[in-house]
Amino acid sequence: MEMREFDTPTKNTWCPGCNNFGILTAVKQALAELVNSGEMKPEEIVILSGVGCHGKISDYIKVNSFYCLHGRTIPPAMGIRVANQKLKVIAFSGDGDAYAEGISHVIHAARRNLDITLVVHDNEVFALTTSQVTPTTKKGFKTKSAPKGSFETPLNPLHLMLSCGATFVARGFSGDIKHLKSILIEAVRHRGFSFIDVIQECVTFNPIKEKYLPKIYDLNKEGHKVTDFSAAWKRASEIERIPIGIFYREERETYEKQLLNERILVEEGPVPSIKKVLQEFT
Repeated sequence: MEMREFDTPTKNTWCPGCNNFGILTAVKQALAELVNSGEMKPEEIVILSGVGCHGKISDYIKVNSFYCLHGRTIPPAMGIRVANQKLKVIAFSGDGDAYAEGISHVIHAARRNLDITLVVHDNEVFALTTSQVTPTTKKGFKTKSAPKGSFETPLNPLHLMLSCGATFVARGFSGDIKHLKSILIEAVRHRGFSFIDVIQECVTFNPIKEKYLPKIYDLNKEGHKVTDFSAAWKRASEIERIPIGIFYREERETYEKQLLNERILVEEGPVPSIKKVLQEFT
């Protein structure tokens, strides 16, 4: 299977030069490689996205997809995965979507070790609504909601996930597609909650590449031990240099396995029709 087989006829409406294109390319390449290796089938892949510029990614990848409410990618992802453990579930969120509206869901998915992958498009700004502060916005950055500059201490997503018990914690960079693809493949292969925070430049409202690119380095090429929690925490604290790669990984029983063992709920009899439920909303 080739990457272009995941293309859809939907017109792409991201801004010219948007770094979401890099993430989209890396995801398609990763999926193609995983399908070609026999690790999964295209029809067994489900992606979800929330509200924000990132959310359009569900329109641009030809697999099963689900649009979610703002900050609510995790609840339906959990329902899908629990209902059918044969499916590979990948959720996409923005930094506002994941760390503001949806932060409680992300925390509990991590501590439960739900077997899904969460990819956060982190451009440090609410870009779809034309620039407001998000939880990862740097101090001093001026936006429409902080015209004098943000005075809030930004959230460190890696520290958050490490402290909540995520069993796979990584950071990627949308400008390094080959590296991001390799992280995505490892994240999808991981049994348990896999988390990737992707540094992503918003060329319209937060151009950061010139500031970030000289600082970025691959921590896995510098001998970092991914099973060392303390080392992962220390690396995640770095600000003078910006590490990308896999920070931490451990094996722990998944939520679904403990809940259901090998049961596949959707195979246990006919699936009830949801037409009656949907009619209530029409």
